[in-house]
Order: sequence, then structure tokens, then C-alpha cells
Amino acid sequence: MNLQSVKSPLSFIEHLLDPDAAAILRDYESSWRTEGMSISEAVDRAGTPHLRMFDQIGERVDEILFPPDYWKMLRKGYETGALWRAFEGNSLKMHYLIDYVTCFFDAGLACPYIVSLSTTVPLMKYGSADLRDKFLPHLLRRDGSNLQGATWMTEVKGGSDLGANVETVARHVDGERWLLNGEKYFASNVGAELAIVAARPEGAPQTPQGLALFLVPRRGEDGHLNYFIRRLKPKIGTRSVPTGEVELRDSEAYLLGKTEWGIYLILESLNLSRVGNIVGSVALAQRALADALTFAEQRVAFGKPIVEHPLMRRQFDERLTLLREARALMWEAIQLLDEVWQECPRDLSDPKSGYSDRYHLFRLVTHLAKYWTAELAVQFAKWNMEIHGGMGVLSEYAAERWLREAMILPIWEGTPHRQMLDGLEVMERKRAHEMLFEHLAPHASPDDVELMNSRISEHLSLSTEEKEAAIEPLFRDLALFTGRALAAKDDF
Repeated sequence: MNLQSVKSPLSFIEHLLDPDAAAILRDYESSWRTEGMSISEAVDRAGTPHLRMFDQIGERVDEILFPPDYWKMLRKGYETGALWRAFEGNSLKMHYLIDYVTCFFDAGLACPYIVSLSTTVPLMKYGSADLRDKFLPHLLRRDGSNLQGATWMTEVKGGSDLGANVETVARHVDGERWLLNGEKYFASNVGAELAIVAARPEGAPQTPQGLALFLVPRRGEDGHLNYFIRRLKPKIGTRSVPTGEVELRDSEAYLLGKTEWGIYLILESLNLSRVGNIVGSVALAQRALADALTFAEQRVAFGKPIVEHPLMRRQFDERLTLLREARALMWEAIQLLDEVWQECPRDLSDPKSGYSDRYHLFRLVTHLAKYWTAELAVQFAKWNMEIHGGMGVLSEYAAERWLREAMILPIWEGTPHRQMLDGLEVMERKRAHEMLFEHLAPHASPDDVELMNSRISEHLSLSTEEKEAAIEPLFRDLALFTGRALAAKDDF
């Protein structure tokens, strides 16, 4: 693969696409280059968007204020098909490919697309017919005027231990209608017209199994504000998506699925966003490598462009190899998700229902990819800053922005600790590593597969405390092994 291909998101992923998808994304990338890049830079420099809590006569409005051009670019992605194409074509691939191009230019702007998908999918799968008829047509408009979604699980005590830390309480009113009371501390895409929210029905246990998933509209049946924004978060990066603190005060909500399915539906939605995080990480790593290459071609030291110096050139080649492996991991996660995203939890009344082995394979690949690609993005962004030297630390240039943006990626949708522990769980309980090795067998050395399998078997024989304490080196090596094996099957 030519190193120059990293300068365009489409060029780097074009081998994954059919001609129609390539044409759509070519137009989309062109719109970013002609006007989107300047809009994105202006929004980032403006800092955190503003919250207007009241109108001039004192009515609570909780309106998020952005520059007008922000909405132009956001709607461009929705028009291109960031949401509606997934349901028209019954495939999530195009959604994530649009995300990839978006994230190359602005990782924050892709977040509304990702969480809107993570809202729409559970509504489609688990909402009642009346609920789907009421909201789905408005989410899936094709002209950019669609409703947006959001996914609000985390509260002030943290997001990893949802079973213990979710204190939002749901009180049943009638039918599928409930009232929610509580607070959400990290509410991305705050201001969205719809949100899926984790809450605990009254009397339910303080465990993950005590949670349920609800759909919360921005406005109630009579038009009143149905949730309130306390403040917006001043973040180091991703300024193009507003993140706030939300108060739920007798907020009208609708149960999705069954109460006892709540934790599974929450994890399904989380995994949709987690794949989006993987996409954003690889795209941002590519952008950092592309910017480093452009600068290194122009910067002259000791009589020639610095990219022509042997050590520098070797560093670029090594990072291109890592990026190819990250791309292969990303694409595998997308393809596996596309196979299993319509599966549902087990229904005790139907012993044949439940998640398939492929679903658990998807889970392991996603944990590995999220763990590895997020850190890769940070390291690429840091290295890009080093390539730029003193210019890299100045906020007037882009290198410092990519590092700011990258630092959020290991945190979003579960920290590295969470990926390792969840990956360990799916290996131990579902033997997902055995499925993974069978999946990789055509593309990896049998000796290498046997060695890795032996390491995992030995690790799983340890005590519970030792298994957790010692998982990181093994998990890191398994992620690298998987990326290399998947990259080896590409013929480009």
C-alpha cells in the first residue's frame, strides 16, 4: 500500500467498498474538503457550545447554541445516509463508513450519528408498534431534518459498574409509560429529541439485572420540556458534540423490551457505539499520520525533507503497517456486527432464542479492537505532535487538536480496564477465544495460534484475582495477534 493513500480517508478504505458506496463517500469527502474543514476548525476554536437555559420571558428552553454552519455539516452527514441507509439497506456498514470519513475530519461530529444509531436500533427492535410508528419515520428522514438520538447511561459515580451506580428510578404509570427521576452526568449529544436511558424500576435490585432501558423524548405529550440540562461540560476535545448533565424530573419515558432484558439492551446499544469508537480511533490515527506525512514532506532539515531521512521514513512505514492492522480489526468488528445486530436476548419462553456464538465472537473482537485502536490513536496523535516539533504544541495548528480529540477515545464507551475485563469474561464464559482462533486459522500460522491458545488456557486456570491482575499483557498480545492475522488476508 502506498503511504500517500493515508492522505484521503476514502483512498485508505476504498478496497472495502462497492462502486456505489465509493461514489457516495467520494461526494461526502469532497464536501468536507470544500467547506467542512473550515467549519470544523471554527467550531473547535469557538470552544464549548453555549447553553441558553431561558428565553427572554423566562421560560425554560435549554437550547444549545452553535454557529449556523455547524448544523449545515451535521445535516450533510444525515443526508448522506448516516442513519437512514442502515435501515433502508438492512446493513450497518454504510453508517460506519460515513462515520469513518467524518471522523477523519472531525471525530466529535460523528458522535451524534453514532448515538442516534444506538437510539434507533433498540427502538426498532424493542419498541412497541405505536412507539415505532410515532418516532421512527422522523428519525429516518432523508433530508437532514431528522430527529437525533442520544444514549445516557452514566451517572456521577461512574459508568463501568452500572448495576451499583445507576440511581435513576423509574415509576410505572400505565401501559408502557413510566416516569423517571434522577440525573445523568455524561450526556453526549445533549439536546437530542430522543434518548435511551438506563433506569431502575421501583423495587428492582441494585444489580445489573435490576436495570431497564427507556426511551425519553425531549418533550412530553403536552409539549413541555421533558428533561433539563444543568450545564454543558468544558472538555479538552470533541467540542463539536455537546456533552452535558441532565436532570430527569418526572420525565415521561417508554419501556423498551422487557424489564428483565434491560442490561442486555443497554449492552447492545453500548456495543453499537463501541464500534463507532473503533471507527473514530482508526480514522483519527490515519488523520494524524496524514498530517505528519504532509508536514514531513515540506519540512527541510540537513538539506532534504525530513521524510527522506532513514529513521523518519522507517517510522512512517512502521506506522502504516500498524494502521493497516487497525483497519483490519475495525472492519472485522463492523462485519461481525452486521451479522448479529438484529439478534435478541434469550426469552425464557423460547429455549431456542438468545445470542449466537457469532455474537460472542463479535463481542471479543470488539473488546480487543476498542482497547487497541483507542490507544493507537493517542500514540499516533502524540507522534504527529513530535513530528511537527515546536509547531505541534501551538493551538493555532491542528496537531494539538488531534491529541486533544484522541485522549477521549480510550474513555468513551468503556475504559481499557473495562474492555479487558469484559473480554476476559466472554473468553471464560463463552469460550470466545476458541471461536476467534477458528476464525483466524486460515490467515495465521498454526504454531502461533497454538501458542496463543495455550497462553489463554493457562491464564484461565489461574485464580479469579490472578486472572484479573495479569490480563493486560495477554490481552494486548491477543489484540496485536488478531490485527496482524486479519491484515494478512487482505490482498492489497
